[in-house]
Amino acid sequence: MGETRGRLRSALHRLSSSDQMLEAEDLREVSDRFGGTPVDELPDRQLACVCGTLRSVTLRPRAGVPALVAELYDGSGTVDVVWLGRRQIAGIQAGSRIRVRGRIARRDGARVLFNPSYELLPGGSE
Repeated sequence: MGETRGRLRSALHRLSSSDQMLEAEDLREVSDRFGGTPVDELPDRQLACVCGTLRSVTLRPRAGVPALVAELYDGSGTVDVVWLGRRQIAGIQAGSRIRVRGRIARRDGARVLFNPSYELLPGGSE
């Protein structure tokens, strides 16, 4: 009986929640499964692991040097991931699901990871 109620409650939650809320919940679950720290809990200037989906990937040259910038969303917030000196990286595109590791910095109030190590994760739109 309790299991049936749990499934019914879960089904009602999914029906009554917005697509954005459901996406955020799914991404938080993926992040937990792959060992990521939620973006909204990242400590400044500390090493961190973040898992999520790339919302956008753009090329933004800085002082004549190419910089590939991706916005990573994990369901709790976003972090900018910047690879200096790169114009493109195979597999790094909007919709890809990745895990990044590096030191958290702040630039103009936003969290940033510069030149992190990364790993493509299953489940993204590649």
